Amino acid sequence: MAEASKQKSGWLNLAVDYGPVIIFFAIYKYYSPTDRENSVAEVLAVIKGTVSFMVAAVVALLVSRWKLGKISPMLWLSTLLIVGFGGLTVLLHDPIWIQVKPTAIYLLFGVALLIGVWRGKALLKILLEAAFEGLSDEGWMKLSRNWGIYFLVLAAVNEGLRHSLSFGDWIAAKLWVFLPATFLFTFAQIPMLMRHGLAADEQAEVLENPPHE
Repeated sequence: MAEASKQKSGWLNLAVDYGPVIIFFAIYKYYSPTDRENSVAEVLAVIKGTVSFMVAAVVALLVSRWKLGKISPMLWLSTLLIVGFGGLTVLLHDPIWIQVKPTAIYLLFGVALLIGVWRGKALLKILLEAAFEGLSDEGWMKLSRNWGIYFLVLAAVNEGLRHSLSFGDWIAAKLWVFLPATFLFTFAQIPMLMRHGLAADEQAEVLENPPHE
């Protein structure tokens, strides 16, 4: 029974983390005009997608509180930035704001984690509100360092894609580039975590609770 409950919570974590961006992509694609030169229809599609993104993010926050009994600091901050930058996108009719949001949060998390490592504190454990059984303090420090560097890389990649791709292709990259890369990066951390005491049955927990923007 406990194992089934843990597995259900794992899927719910993934839905809370990545559901809003999937909804964002689906709504934008549904309303996006086939004629890319129709700028008015394109802006309307962006606005509808952004509003859906904001609503989905708030719903995900409430579901996390209701079903999981908690809202991690990372989820709080991510939702606030989605609503803030999304609101600017809707008010100013300019998609650049929702595109800049990932860069802002990647930089914020990356710098915060690396400063924490420099000061001898594994802030990732606080941000995730996770406790991977058996993982040593050194393991948490290395994980915080690795994710801090990875977040800075993602910020640079997001800026590169934002400047070189259309809005629709940028959203697609969020799904088909950023999400797979993040899962692969998370998976690649497991051998290091195992060397620092992570219990064998906690591997799934690591994969189900990656940091996210």
